[in-house]
Amino acid sequence: MAVTAAPRTAEVRRKTKETEITVRLNLDGTGTYKVATGIGFLDHMLEQLSRHSLIDLEVTAKGDTHIDFHHTTEDTGITIGEAVAKALGDRAGITRYGSATIPMDETCSRVSLDISNRPYLIWKVAFSKPKLGEMDTELFKEWFQAFAQAAGITLHVECLYGENNHHVVESCYKGLARALRQGTTIDPRAAHAVPSTKGTLGGTL
Repeated sequence: MAVTAAPRTAEVRRKTKETEITVRLNLDGTGTYKVATGIGFLDHMLEQLSRHSLIDLEVTAKGDTHIDFHHTTEDTGITIGEAVAKALGDRAGITRYGSATIPMDETCSRVSLDISNRPYLIWKVAFSKPKLGEMDTELFKEWFQAFAQAAGITLHVECLYGENNHHVVESCYKGLARALRQGTTIDPRAAHAVPSTKGTLGGTL
């Protein structure tokens, strides 16, 4: 009789004086999404993240966007990261590593990650303008930092070259999506083993 794997799903709620966010996700989904953060461009990026990772993603967020977009952007990254970590559980069986190089017209970006439970962000992405629509471009680093920290992922994001700021950031989110899809996939050759010689993921080595 075949053994059915436990669903890798999670729901996380985060409520502060600045934001109220709910995230539901399924790591083994089909890339369906329902996203409403109150920030149009962030919605667009999270939809790309879901579609290209095949992670089913629902995000609802209310925040103090009358001040600026910082708290909602950062806290959305935290909450999605926490949901990914929760869905991964002890991380047994995962491929662990993932990487993707994403061309988008004149832009090319590279994203590499290790689902190591040792969070770290390397961010080598430059923008030519301080804003993209109504959104401060500096907030994208804040989102990736918050996500990597909460998810327990070592994450390297680098725009190799590009001119259009929209293409630059979108290629980064698509790169993250494809790398996550690879790294979270269950390895059929080691479906029940934690991918580490230590027998656990985390720590300083």
